Amino acid sequence: MKSSQTDLIIVGGGIGGLSAALAAAEAGKTSLVLERAPQFGEVGAGIQLAPNATAVLKRFGVMEEISKVAVFPKRLVLKDVYTANELSAMDLGEAFKARYKHPYLVLHRSDLHRILLEACKKTGMVRFKNNQTIETVKQEHDVVSVYSQSGEMFTADAVIGADGLWSKLRKYFVDDEPICSEYVAYRGTIPISEISNANLDDVVMWIGPYLHLVQYPVRRGELYNQVVVFKSYNYKANSDDWGTPEEMDRRFKGCHPDVKNALTFIQRQIRWPMYDRLPINNWTKGKVTLLGDAAHPMLQYLAQGGCQALEDASYLADMLKKYPDSYEQAFADFQKERLPRTAKVQTSARTWGEILHTEDPVATLLRNTIFEQRTPQDYEVADFLYSYDKTTKQIN
Repeated sequence: MKSSQTDLIIVGGGIGGLSAALAAAEAGKTSLVLERAPQFGEVGAGIQLAPNATAVLKRFGVMEEISKVAVFPKRLVLKDVYTANELSAMDLGEAFKARYKHPYLVLHRSDLHRILLEACKKTGMVRFKNNQTIETVKQEHDVVSVYSQSGEMFTADAVIGADGLWSKLRKYFVDDEPICSEYVAYRGTIPISEISNANLDDVVMWIGPYLHLVQYPVRRGELYNQVVVFKSYNYKANSDDWGTPEEMDRRFKGCHPDVKNALTFIQRQIRWPMYDRLPINNWTKGKVTLLGDAAHPMLQYLAQGGCQALEDASYLADMLKKYPDSYEQAFADFQKERLPRTAKVQTSARTWGEILHTEDPVATLLRNTIFEQRTPQDYEVADFLYSYDKTTKQIN
């Protein structure tokens, strides 16, 4: 059995885990990031980062590199999947930046992950170890130990679980399971040159009953990201035999020609069932805490999963600096602030999913009427997400 000592162990090397490592480094703490995969990287395609996330990227000193590969869209647009009517739009220009102080951007997840990984390495305070599936955590005396599937043990002064939706460390706090929404996503990127009618200025979301399609450019505008989401007709618990490409075609039957064309470019080999969990009332115990999707996994309808992980990391940095000699107090205050905030975003994401995907004609009429009455610079609906200002204090 092998033992390794460091200030912090971070379980999970995704966006949340690497952000936590940057937070620890800013607070003068060394960390060991344990990642299950054989190498560090991100699976998926595009990611949207709103001002509440780009504020954190600026804080951690990576916005310059991010800007080299990101796209800064001009608008967020909702369209009817059948008629192509524009139901609502949000202007992301000067008025938006004046209100929220930071930009809205989109980029490839692998680009974000690479830049965060490079930033961690530059600190000289973060070590990495792959092929580590961590099963359990144990606190005793003044150390915390985590145990891998292969029998290895790693010890540190404290542990942060950033191991995602299927977190093993979450079981240390609660015996719950991910909840399947019965929706599935197909996603991928294609060269811009392959799309003749691509909208390169906007993030476009086509919506309809039990479905939506999101489109936007990434990687300096060289690639076009597309995500198709729909509710399965044949959901089967504990099975992969649902949410098939054939169901996709059936669900999108009769949609606008632009959407039909988009579906021909969708990669159909890999499906992503969409899960979340219910908010919990505690994710901290002594010198162990959770962060990101391990603490508050949410549906993607507000594009806030990665944003909330970044918020977590920034506020955690402040608490580690405020209580340099007490992980218990730092983690407790971290949770006190972050738990109600993330619970609200989790539940709001579910609600917005129901609003966007409603099949009820009365609800659809009401939704569209409200949407159409908005002006592009009516930002009130987004204030609770984008105006969050408790992640950039940088307590000394």
